[in-house]
Order: sequence, then structure tokens, then C-alpha cells
Amino acid sequence: MALHFERSEFDARRDRLLIEMADKKLDAVLLFAQESMYWLTGYDTFGFCFFQCLVVKADGSMVLLTRSADLRQARHTSTIENIVLWTDRQGANPAIDLRNLLNDLDLLGARIGVEYDTHGLTAYNGRRMDEQLQTFGQIADASGIVGRLRLFKSPAEVAKAEKAANLADDALDAALPLIKQGGDEGNILAAMQGAVFAGGGDYPANEYIIGSGADALLCRYKAGRRKLTKNDQLTLEWAGVFHHYHAPMMRTVLTGKVSKRHQELFDASRAALLAVEKAMMPGNTFGDVFDAHARTLEAHNLTKHRLNACGYSVGARFTPSWMDMPMFYQGNPEPIAPNMTLFAHMIIMDSETETAMTLGRTYLTTESAPKPLSRHDLDLIVQ
Repeated sequence: MALHFERSEFDARRDRLLIEMADKKLDAVLLFAQESMYWLTGYDTFGFCFFQCLVVKADGSMVLLTRSADLRQARHTSTIENIVLWTDRQGANPAIDLRNLLNDLDLLGARIGVEYDTHGLTAYNGRRMDEQLQTFGQIADASGIVGRLRLFKSPAEVAKAEKAANLADDALDAALPLIKQGGDEGNILAAMQGAVFAGGGDYPANEYIIGSGADALLCRYKAGRRKLTKNDQLTLEWAGVFHHYHAPMMRTVLTGKVSKRHQELFDASRAALLAVEKAMMPGNTFGDVFDAHARTLEAHNLTKHRLNACGYSVGARFTPSWMDMPMFYQGNPEPIAPNMTLFAHMIIMDSETETAMTLGRTYLTTESAPKPLSRHDLDLIVQ
């Protein structure tokens, strides 16, 4: 089987989940998030765009309900032994199949947790499921249970993150020679993604972000390419990915001369990222990290040009986003603890002058100061 961790690792993860289930008095949980299934069993697919559910009972047994297209996928990539199929057909309602499965598992009248907060369960399918289960048992929202377990990385997961970070660095190294006057954004993207693939990496959970000129102020991918000019700005947000573990980076690279405004924004972004590093330590919270970023940019008179979040947890994620919870935003009480992999990004977008500046990298938290996972420094890159 194509497992990327030892069986003992999966057993330990299952045991951690069972402790949480017992604490919340759950007889079973219905998992719909693909990253939850991957973390717990190794199951690797994009088939979660259709209805599928991993049922985990309090005794540790698991049953996957999925479609025929994912039967072999589950057998080949996961530790799941019991797989039940629902049939594609006109008028099919897999929520009925799920109810029947739960009945076969002797869960009628049980307290069942549901992982609602995920792209793996659409509102349409969620409503159909609720209709079938409203009188079946006591249903509780179990969103975030597995997500919080995934927040703390094992040594084996840290190794995946470190490999992903090496691939992110390789991607930047591949891009830099192409970032110059006349350089084509398409060639830059191809070089970056190609470096990750050549290094044994995977597709990212969302598209790389690339934009030059006025588009350098955008924080999302969009279609369309352009070529760089003599004095240009290019914003890149990308991730090295290894066995679905992500290590994002973010930089705004300049061609030609550095404007006064670019230098001002870079100095502020670097100061803010260094302040964030000092706050990213046990004893502080995710909200404290955001506050360090906000205070620094306020001191540079840039409050109106910053965002309302400055990073988030990262790990093994699936489409449509590599962003994980929790995030760095105001008031977030989640404590910083060792063995988290966290992406911090400083994003300053001055729409008045159409000047962009970004700076970000992935960290491993420790008992003290966080460890940057990138080998690149924080200097302004000018080509």
C-alpha cells in the first residue's frame, strides 16, 4: 500500500482521536474532510468532491462510505479495511446509504459527531444528511476535532514539512533567473512548479499566486499572463509540497530600480515579520502574533494598507486551499505551542500608489524561538 507513515503513526493518531471522542461522549464521528481522512488513515484522493464519509466508532473501528471510483484508491493508499459503496444512479441519495450503514453499525440512538465545517460536505449534502439523521440519534457538531489534533505535528510530520520547505526554496531558486525585464509569468510559474515536481513533490492545494505590475497587489490567483517591464514588481505566493504537507513562502521581487515607496514598505514588512517571530513562542497566543504584526505596521503608518490576518497553520491539506486553522488574527486565543508548522506573511498593498510588498515564510515552533524552515534570507530581492 502507498502509505507515507508507519502503521504505528496511524495507530497513535487514532488513539488521540478516540480520547477526544470519549471526552465529548461521542459514540461515533462522521468525517468528511479529506485532510482528516488522510491524517487518520492515509486515504489519498480528490474524490471528496462527491459524497463520502469515514465513520469512526468509539471502539476504534472505521468504515468508509464512498463511490466505486475510489474503492481501489482507498485500498491502495489507506489503512481502511471496511469500505462500503453507494451507487451512482438517477435520483441517488447517499445520505440514505449513510443512515443504513450507521444502522448496520448498531448506532441507532447513539450520540454522533459530524464534521460539518469542511469543503468535503456541501450544504446540499449536509441538508440531505440532516434530514436522514434528525430522528436517528443525537447529532453534535464535531467540526475541528481532528483539525486541532493535526495542529500538533509528530516528528514524522515535521520531516515532511522540512522536505516541503526545501522544495519551496528550490522553486524560488528556479524562478529568480527568469524574473527580469521581458520575463514571462507563465515561464516563471512553470519553473517553480517544475522544481517541486522534479524534487519529488506534489501539486499544491491551491494555485500559486503570481501577479506583476498592478496585479502584484492581488492576493489570489487569476487567469492571464503578462511580461515584466524594466522597473516592475512581481508578487509570488507559493508552497513546496511533499506528501500533501505544505510549506508556503511569499515574496515581492523587484526588477530595475527600487522606488522609495518600495523600500519603505519592505523595511516595514521585514520589521513586522521579525516582530512576529518574537511573538511566535509558547506563552503567547495566535492573537498576540497578529498584534505584533499590527503594532509594527501601525508604527510605520501602514494600518490602512495591511490585511486583517497575517498567517495560519499549515500541514497536509487538499483542494481548494492550503490554509489551515487556526489563523493569526485579532483576539484569537489559541496558544502557541511547540511542534506547530505556521506560515507568517506580511502583506502591504498600497492601492493609492499601486505599490506592493510581501514577505513570508514557514516556521516550526519550538520550546523557545521558532525555527524558519527556509534557507533563504529576508533581504529585498532586486533583479
